[in-house]
Amino acid sequence: MIKNNFFAQNLVKFFDRSLTVQNRGLTIIRIISIFFIIVTVVLFFIQLVTYSRIRASLPPGSRIAGVPVGNLDRQEAADRLVKAYSIPVEIHYGDAVIQIKPSVIGFELDLQTMLTAADQQRINQSFWVGFWEFLWNRIPQPDEVPLRAEISEERLRLFLEQEIAVRYDRPSTAAIPVPGSTSFAAGESGTKLDIDRAVILIKDALQSPTDRFVNLTFENVDPIRPSMQNLQILLQQVIDVSGFDGLTEIYLLDLQNRQEVSFAYQNGQTVQPGIAFTAASTMKIPIMVSVFKRTDEPAPVEVSNQISLMIERSENDPADRLMENVLEGNLGPLTVTDDLKEMGLENTFLAGYFYPGAPLLRRFETPANLRTDVSTDPDFYNQTTAVDMGILLDDIYQCASKDGGTLRAIYPDEVTQTECQTMLDYLAKNRIGVLIQAGLPEGTQIAHKHGWITEVDGVIHTISDAGIVYSPGGNYVLVVFLYHPVQLVFDTANLLTAQLSSAVYNFYNLTIN
Repeated sequence: MIKNNFFAQNLVKFFDRSLTVQNRGLTIIRIISIFFIIVTVVLFFIQLVTYSRIRASLPPGSRIAGVPVGNLDRQEAADRLVKAYSIPVEIHYGDAVIQIKPSVIGFELDLQTMLTAADQQRINQSFWVGFWEFLWNRIPQPDEVPLRAEISEERLRLFLEQEIAVRYDRPSTAAIPVPGSTSFAAGESGTKLDIDRAVILIKDALQSPTDRFVNLTFENVDPIRPSMQNLQILLQQVIDVSGFDGLTEIYLLDLQNRQEVSFAYQNGQTVQPGIAFTAASTMKIPIMVSVFKRTDEPAPVEVSNQISLMIERSENDPADRLMENVLEGNLGPLTVTDDLKEMGLENTFLAGYFYPGAPLLRRFETPANLRTDVSTDPDFYNQTTAVDMGILLDDIYQCASKDGGTLRAIYPDEVTQTECQTMLDYLAKNRIGVLIQAGLPEGTQIAHKHGWITEVDGVIHTISDAGIVYSPGGNYVLVVFLYHPVQLVFDTANLLTAQLSSAVYNFYNLTIN
């Protein structure tokens, strides 16, 4: 009995001890479990707070208009954008470096639109879906928001014109006459800002947060051509330097733009142009026109031969035969004069044949020979002015080159374009190597007629040359009349005319630096 009680007591003690150990183990597990639950909850809330803060800002990796703005709030992102796009654009124009503030040329960011677009990407995804992705470190890469800005092209263009071009363009310089020579000092080429291209380049730079450097392009500007007034000054200087104390009249017509130089000059003083001169052999140009007016194409061989002798060799007998046989017999010179009047050349006439002792068929008064301020004692038989002769050559040129001009207008059925070209071909064969032709480079084409006569006192008083010069820089009509009341020495007149011709040629064919 005593043994049984002892056994029972020990068994109870054993079970009590086992239960105590078991309860102690459960308590530890319980404590550990609670600890992990608490840690999990804490970590959850930490991550939740972290995500909430991230969600309150722009998503990591966000870029607006090329500027990184991830993890910034709206105001911070706006400040960063303004800072990036307020950096001046640096432009290089030649050696000049200019910085332009974007605000000066009308550049303005549309911050509201860009920030709203970036923010929209954040709120498009629900909070808890986003949080779940965040927990798994699956943060989506946001799309870049493109630049939204306003650029005032009008203000930019105005700035370039008024601030850059005006200040930094390099103007070209004009060629100027060289005193004492027949040449012009070559002008310098300049530069002109290519504004249209500059607008494109600067707009591109304004829209980049990093590439804010621009090399402006420019156009080369040829030197300014000297004016016709500059040319007249040079021609007068040439006359002064030559020491010629007679009377000079020059008529020049630009066959491209129709600009003229027309002046008379004597002893350093200008004289009203339109002076009556003895025409001499330059009158053979109107004779040729009258003959072609009355001759069908092709001209008879005899007529062609006589024209050739009249123009190329400047012989008088062929001129008389043409007027007698093709025109109006004894009144041939008056027929030439009538044709000239029809063409509006009121200061040019032919009052008799060329042969010695030919009768004066009529005495003509013209506005030119009625002048009292100046006189060259012109021949009663044939007279002209530099202007009239230049206009006639222009009429032939316009007829030949464009099938236009006065000749075609008043003689549409009598004078053809082909005939006008034939007239110029005859004039181009008049190669004498003096006067205007002497002042031209070798090989330059010229269609011209010269004229001078030994007058009753046995000396020459008037020498003239009228022609069309074909040059690389432009075609032109040039007429030069020289007169001296005592005697006009041929060598003096030839040298001066050649120098005047050279000056005009150099004007049309300037050297460009």
